[in-house]
Amino acid sequence: MQHDHGLTVTYQPHSARIHVLVVSGDLDHHTSSRLLAALDDVTFAPGDALVVDLSALTFCDSTGVSILVTAHQRAREAGARAALAGLAPDIAHVFKIMGLDRLLSFHDTTADAIAALG
Repeated sequence: MQHDHGLTVTYQPHSARIHVLVVSGDLDHHTSSRLLAALDDVTFAPGDALVVDLSALTFCDSTGVSILVTAHQRAREAGARAALAGLAPDIAHVFKIMGLDRLLSFHDTTADAIAALG
């Protein structure tokens, strides 16, 4: 079976206040518009939280990184909070090198992120 390294983004609302986006595959300049479109569909209210589950993310380039930063900023502007969950160690390492661990919050699992945001 051939894999085209596509990207799927699934919206899994956890509750009325907590929005979970599950991202799987390669997040790069070819596929990032899918995540952007999914983010556009999420309406944030003050006090809401967004968890982006990246446990099935296989690749992330600078375009993908910038969209995750955009997601964080968009949530913050709406008075909501955002967190990333399940980042693979090598991808998390890149984020830390870029200093994004000071901007974004990382959690091992979606459940951890929801607990932290709750």
